[in-house]
Amino acid sequence: MQVEVTTDEDGFKGSWFAATIIEPSGEDEYLVEYKTLRNDDDTEFLRDDIRACNIRPCPPEIIVVDGFKVMDEVDAYYNEGWWVGVIAKVLINCNYVVYFKEYDEEKTFKHADLRTHQDWLNGKWVVPSEV
Repeated sequence: MQVEVTTDEDGFKGSWFAATIIEPSGEDEYLVEYKTLRNDDDTEFLRDDIRACNIRPCPPEIIVVDGFKVMDEVDAYYNEGWWVGVIAKVLINCNYVVYFKEYDEEKTFKHADLRTHQDWLNGKWVVPSEV
């Protein structure tokens, strides 16, 4: 099953990584294999035991035709995962400055490296602006 996983480890808060569930590995825990993260010697994809509360289905794609606006909540693809941020500035050529509150940091992204942020709540995908 294709999923996204998160962790509370320092340096990874607010991020989601694509993975595949391999098998149950304990009570309320699953062995997953990441799709982008590799082991230390770069010979295979990283595997890890992840608690069920840190696993969600892959979000559906939301097409953003008119571009993002300042204060839109987005996920930015960076360091092999999706990181939750907010559009701080709209630049030319479909580029954006995204602010990451968790790290008090800004980075510039192309439109193709952003997606509308969605939360998995009570078994449904919800766009925060709709809550």
